[in-house]
Amino acid sequence: MPTSPHVSAQRMSRVDTAWLRMDNDVNLMMIVGVWLLQPAITHAALCERVEDKLLKYGRFRQKVVEDAMGASWVHDPAFDLQRHVLHEPLQRARGQSARQALQERVAELSTTPLARAHPLWQFHLIDDYEGGSALIARVHHCIADGIALISVMLSITDGGQDPPPRRTRGKADDEEGDADWLSDAVVKPLTDLTVKAIGMYGGGIAKSMEMLAHPQQPLLGSLDMARTGYQVLSDVAALALMPDDSPTSLKGTPVGRKHVAWGEPIPLDQVKAIGRALNCSVNDVLLACVAGAIGGYLRARGEDPDGQEIRAMVPVNLRPLEKAHQLGNRFGLVPLVLPIGIGNPVERVYAVRARMTDLKGSYQPLLAFAVLSVAGLLIKPAQDALLNLFAKKATAVMTNVPGPAVPLKFCGSTLRQTMFWVPQSGHIGVGVSILSYGGGVQFGLVTDDALCNDPQAIVERFEPEFEKLLMVTLMLPWE
Repeated sequence: MPTSPHVSAQRMSRVDTAWLRMDNDVNLMMIVGVWLLQPAITHAALCERVEDKLLKYGRFRQKVVEDAMGASWVHDPAFDLQRHVLHEPLQRARGQSARQALQERVAELSTTPLARAHPLWQFHLIDDYEGGSALIARVHHCIADGIALISVMLSITDGGQDPPPRRTRGKADDEEGDADWLSDAVVKPLTDLTVKAIGMYGGGIAKSMEMLAHPQQPLLGSLDMARTGYQVLSDVAALALMPDDSPTSLKGTPVGRKHVAWGEPIPLDQVKAIGRALNCSVNDVLLACVAGAIGGYLRARGEDPDGQEIRAMVPVNLRPLEKAHQLGNRFGLVPLVLPIGIGNPVERVYAVRARMTDLKGSYQPLLAFAVLSVAGLLIKPAQDALLNLFAKKATAVMTNVPGPAVPLKFCGSTLRQTMFWVPQSGHIGVGVSILSYGGGVQFGLVTDDALCNDPQAIVERFEPEFEKLLMVTLMLPWE
């Protein structure tokens, strides 16, 4: 969505405003990513690429200006590329590996706020990382969600496509566009046969979403509107009445000090082979391994996870992928149950599959988007109270994103490994990331110091859980 540097101020959408205001003392709403490049690239080459590609998205030249009604995107007259593309050596303590040092720097940056006086993003180019370079990217969630940012990052790789030209509008008002999108992409699909197929009254929930899309409309005046209001309250109550998560050491009060860890990729073709053998999806296999790794970690700490389950809030994309370049936030959330108490790996896979099946056709992602939209209209204390509804029901925030199947090039170097984490909202202290890229799948964690000061201990259990599942699968009858 390229824009003129001197475009007039644009109102920030309600959902993006909610993410802007969601920063708190223990969790900053930044998406943090890491690229490992071989061989090394120069700072000058990185700056040239950012200037040539990234800044074609006008949002990356705009700062945020808040007011009583919300916030606006405004061109930053003091924009300085050198403020946003930084260059630093890898600082290693005695006896510390390069990966440990990089993980420590990523954790430090994930708790360092971005300057509100300027555009809310920053790149850190790290020299001397395993014979190449490491690139740490930090982007505030109010700019875009994970799907949109993946589209942006792909566009700046070698041969990446520029965003299509932004259409001019009579009124540069993202708030209006947000309402239009909510009506067109969320409300209308809810009135079709899909809604009836999942056992809901299409008109009721659609009208609920319509009311959320246009809150300026009066709520009273007819029995129909009264029923619509009741439907909205019922939808929110369904989430509110969900029991709180199982108590484990990973659920508690975070303190705002982070630790980051990731593992080496495992072959994606082996994951697919297990899925075919067990008649499950790739996601079922990976999530079962995540649940097994967490359960094994808790057992090693002396906790008993048998029979317990924890929830992870999982983003669900609500936009056509061809429109990811439009930035902003267009996703909902679903609470995915992870059966951490099941020791048998095959039984755990089938338990995950059953829970994933239960979520298919769910309207919870749409409800979550609507709640975020409403939250953007509220003062911060009221917004925090509303959004803590999600945090109390879950232990973690988790993303599971399929990336390019072949390795990409960036400034002439090979992007050999990549990982990113979405922020943990409210008082959630664990972030899980599963990312496939270049024929491999890897697992990463970010945790709060008060809940887990060694996420590598969980990450290192992921591959053994996978190997265990692979071994069991190979022992199944061939027919």
